[in-house]
Amino acid sequence: MWLFPLLAAIVAFAFAAALGRQFFDRRRPYQLVWMLALAMFGLASLAVVAGVASGWSRFTYELYWAFGAVLNVPFLAAGEVVLLFRRPAVLWVVGPVLIFVTAYTLAVLQGADVVASALGEQLPSGKDVFGDGTAAHRLPQLISIPSYAVLIAGTAWSAWRMRGRPDLRDRFTGTVLIAIGATVVAGGASFSAAGELVGFIATLIVGIAVMFGGFLRSARVRTAVPAVQPEPAT
Repeated sequence: MWLFPLLAAIVAFAFAAALGRQFFDRRRPYQLVWMLALAMFGLASLAVVAGVASGWSRFTYELYWAFGAVLNVPFLAAGEVVLLFRRPAVLWVVGPVLIFVTAYTLAVLQGADVVASALGEQLPSGKDVFGDGTAAHRLPQLISIPSYAVLIAGTAWSAWRMRGRPDLRDRFTGTVLIAIGATVVAGGASFSAAGELVGFIATLIVGIAVMFGGFLRSARVRTAVPAVQPEPAT
């Protein structure tokens, strides 16, 4: 079973590398934020690999919880906000918010009590590891769910603005696929909460693959536009 989250990690890191290349070529801030989000997703997937293959430790579970269950969604949502509102003032707001959310998440996890016996499960649930209703257990409800709403709303608005434009058809389709992939990944939280490893891994792989496919599809527009030759002058 550890091979499947390893595959998800490889796809996530490939996704992050592609975004990183785009950022260094074009210096678009949203590409950097999304690169960090996908790198987090890859690290969380590697934590699942280690947990499934050789047993969970506090470090691997907190790595999975922080980067997989909590932080990657707000970074994806922040990238969408920066993409929609391309103004320097937005960066001055989004940047400190991401720093605060990251610091708060890590501080809560560092101070959390962990039930060591719960780590013996193949896929421990946050409720069993941290305790039902504790601050660490509620981090996804406090941070990930509102961030997911922002991500989907922003993606839907982007898709709506691009509708009916043949020159942006690939970008429109890619944007929709990214939203679908994020939704599939978010749906995996229910499997994680129930300790269902197979369902969780399936949503992990399918979700990241669909998101990566959406990214590749949306990137086509960047190469298709220069290929159009102007009509001869009359």
